[in-house]
This record gives sequence, structure tokens and C-alpha cells, in this order.
Amino acid sequence: MDESKSEFFIRKGRPEDVESIHRLIVELAIYERAEDEVTTTVEDLIEDGFGSRPIYRLFVAEVQGEVIGMALWYEKYSTWKGRCGFLEDLVVRDSHRGKGIGKALFLAVAKACTAANYGRMEWQVLDWNEPAISFYKSLGSELDPEWLNGKLTRKGLSELETGR
Repeated sequence: MDESKSEFFIRKGRPEDVESIHRLIVELAIYERAEDEVTTTVEDLIEDGFGSRPIYRLFVAEVQGEVIGMALWYEKYSTWKGRCGFLEDLVVRDSHRGKGIGKALFLAVAKACTAANYGRMEWQVLDWNEPAISFYKSLGSELDPEWLNGKLTRKGLSELETGR
């Protein structure tokens, strides 16, 4: 079968998808020049998404039984807007891009946020990732140049706590 004509479908993720999801996360990290930053394991993803207290939600794109894309997102809270959705990662295998899969995953998250009456849906995009920036703009998204992202890594948190 010609892969370019393969049909895809979007569904909620399941625990058995997590190994494929982890591979997509690593693939994204390589693209973002940060492969060594991935410390999350398959076991972490299973527990954090499907354990007794799930903290993320997941949509996957599937072609012929293979997971070829994902949208991993979670609920966050804004003091100005209330409950919001945060799209952590949207990834489609390079060989399946340009077929509407990313848009379908994005719309699945947007629909879930609308159904939950969230105040907004948010995500981040690297300032050098022109294909992603163009994609988000094509959907009518606002990209805010004023806000800077802050973070403390596991090491930084430990050092802060111990006063180093």
C-alpha cells in the first residue's frame, strides 16, 4: 500500500501506546537538539498517564496499527482564566508530516479544552522552529513574544533547597 495514501485516525492514548510515545518524545528531543535532556522513562509515562493519579492526557495518531503521532497535554490553572489546557508536546513522525495529522491532533486537544470549558489552551514553541511557528499561525494562533519561560531543573531545585 502506498504510505502517502494511508489513512490515519486519532484516538485517546492507552498504556500500550507508551513505548511508541517515548520514542516520539526522544525523536522530538533530537530535533530540538536536546536528546540528553530526556530522563522520563516508559515506566514514568505509564504511571504518570495511566496510574492511580494520572497527570497528563494523550491523543495518538495511528496508521495501520502503528502510532505515528501524539499530543500530550494536561490541565493547568490560570489565576486570570481558571482551568486551561496545556499542550506539552505535539509530534508527528517525519515520514508522516504534511498529511493533516498534526492539525487533527491539535484539533482533538482544542475540542477537549472547549468541551471542558477551559479559559484557554496554551503551548510553547521554540523561536527557531519555523515549521512549527508557521503551523500554529496557520491555525490562527497567537504567539506571545513578551513572556519568557522560567524553570529550575531537578539539580537546580535540589541546590535551592540545600542553599548551595
